[in-house]
Amino acid sequence: MSTTQPAAAGTAPKKTPAKLVFAAPRRGKPPRHLADLTTAERRDAVAELGEKPFRADQLSRHYFARLVDDPAKMTDLPAAVRERLVSELLPSLLTPVRELDCDGGTTLKTVWKAFDGVLFESVLMRYPDRATMCVSSQAGCGMNCPFCATGQAGLTRNLSTAEIVEQVAAGARALARGRIPGGTGRVSNIVFMGMGEPLANYKAVIGAVRRITDPAPAGLGISQRSVTVSTVGLVPAIEKLAAEDMSVRLAVSLHAPDDELRDDLVPINNRWKVSEVLEAAWAYADRSGRRVSIEYALIKDVNDQGWRADLLGRLLRGNLVHVNLIPLNPTPGSKWTASRPEDEREFVRRLEAHGVPVTVRDTRGREIDGACGQLAASTRD
Repeated sequence: MSTTQPAAAGTAPKKTPAKLVFAAPRRGKPPRHLADLTTAERRDAVAELGEKPFRADQLSRHYFARLVDDPAKMTDLPAAVRERLVSELLPSLLTPVRELDCDGGTTLKTVWKAFDGVLFESVLMRYPDRATMCVSSQAGCGMNCPFCATGQAGLTRNLSTAEIVEQVAAGARALARGRIPGGTGRVSNIVFMGMGEPLANYKAVIGAVRRITDPAPAGLGISQRSVTVSTVGLVPAIEKLAAEDMSVRLAVSLHAPDDELRDDLVPINNRWKVSEVLEAAWAYADRSGRRVSIEYALIKDVNDQGWRADLLGRLLRGNLVHVNLIPLNPTPGSKWTASRPEDEREFVRRLEAHGVPVTVRDTRGREIDGACGQLAASTRD
């Protein structure tokens, strides 16, 4: 890894790009679920089953508004009708195979097993003023970032829209039923920062965002402004997301301000360079009116030098942006580790000197394999 300033243009040795996997391996599809479908598609599906279309509205009310997962409690549906509709449109998608909590029970990390046995994670984090769900969009990841446990595992498959939505619904049920300390509550924020590259599973992720944010009973009724979609920098997909005219926040996992280092830390940079990624991010900010989050994992003696903070500050200043500095949560056996506290403080100071707003992220879950992909990997092992 480069820890000195980049060499002059034309003098750097040619690098062989790391292998990136955009297309997920072909596997069997998850069963169709209500959350995969729009309101109109749900009514059509019910009609195809020989039932009145309004039954779709009843199912939607139970799943999205009342957070019911026990068919016996859907008493407005006749028993015979209920059994068939639940079997066809509310199949069980995810099975929790491991749960760990910390922070007095207010952080809950779950490993889910899907119908085909693949494992992925979600995290529910309750704070005094909000409750955030961090969800996975893929089982594994094909972006091959060397400091990320998920990236090193490779990509198994994309998750379906309903598999993504069910992670949020499960968290919502846990809060509504008082399972999380602090009394009953509701999910207020969603971050697509779990396993996978969200924009590499574009269609399912956009479908999930719409199910999550559509007003109940069409969806869970969470504000689009409370949803963050992250990416390592798939420029065409960022441009496509801007064209959706949604108000979700875009988070760009940058991790280095210079192409020389970012080519190694985030291999997608071999295809779309820092300048191209930031140009697409600023275009998204202009169109959506939302501040872009720049995610930057601070790695000891790798990307935490003062001159890199200055370079980052010069790249970002004057734009609608906020930097989230992330103390790296090292994975077992990894050579990567978090920056020294004094280097972290100096990085913050330099960014602020450039007028760039910056926050050091609260690192919850270290004692429960908190880094993305750690718990699923240890469960699989």
